[in-house]
Amino acid sequence: MMNMKPTKRGYKEPFSVSIERFLSFLNQRDYSSHTIRNYKKDLEGWFLFLGKRKESYPLIREYLADMIKRNFSRKTIARHLSSLRSFYNFKILSEGGDNPVSTTMTPKIGQRLPKFLSFDEINRLINVSSSGRFGKRNRAIIELFYSSGIRVSELSSLNIADINFHDEIIKIISKGGAERTVPFGSYARDALLEYLSERRLKDEDAVFLNRFNERLTSRGIWLIIESIRKKAGIPHISPHTLRHTCATHLLEQGADIRSVQEFLGHKLLSTTQIYTHLTTRRLKEIYDKAHPRA
Repeated sequence: MMNMKPTKRGYKEPFSVSIERFLSFLNQRDYSSHTIRNYKKDLEGWFLFLGKRKESYPLIREYLADMIKRNFSRKTIARHLSSLRSFYNFKILSEGGDNPVSTTMTPKIGQRLPKFLSFDEINRLINVSSSGRFGKRNRAIIELFYSSGIRVSELSSLNIADINFHDEIIKIISKGGAERTVPFGSYARDALLEYLSERRLKDEDAVFLNRFNERLTSRGIWLIIESIRKKAGIPHISPHTLRHTCATHLLEQGADIRSVQEFLGHKLLSTTQIYTHLTTRRLKEIYDKAHPRA
């Protein structure tokens, strides 16, 4: 339920006020700060283009053409249109009127297969991560990422109380507040225990700490992964690449897709099904190399 004063229906408030009310609504609905920033950026871009002109379907088309002319990707254009569509639907609830984006077709986006690492690349990452002052912590990060397939935000917010070392499971609060239980392996367990046994602060709730003994942020974890992958000589990856790798390797080793869906915390099976494209492609590569009449 929105916790804000409604405007009179038919009253046109300034765009800046409408945007702030919309962003406040998204915040109350527990949208991530990253998503809210994207909405804000998209809306500001549109209203800068609009100027003092009245919103209309032709102007939306003109804006679409302008983005194409500026070489925006189809994915970015689709996101802009989605932001505008959501904003005007929200605005209609309090002011009435029409949604100028409602009849605008979103450009089709080709499905991009997520990148994943080979077993050899994972081993290289793990071996390289073990060196240096923060080697035990960094190894535990890589092992847990690969073992559990959790998101970087979930790893950053992980507390010691969330880990059951005996049963090798962790409690995760997913996006939207849903709770799920995720298993992890013995290698990750051993790496975590070794790191925690030598960590300076014993009474800190957060599992992973930075050099200032504060909780590692998602950005901090990304920088650690970036440093490790450079040392390992692996092309650009992100923490999400390790999540993709975990899911892909599970399916390659025979896990069923419904189990992987639950494991990853995907609400829709279609989100998980992208990994079947990866395993099918990999199977075709193996077939082409191995079958005598391929």
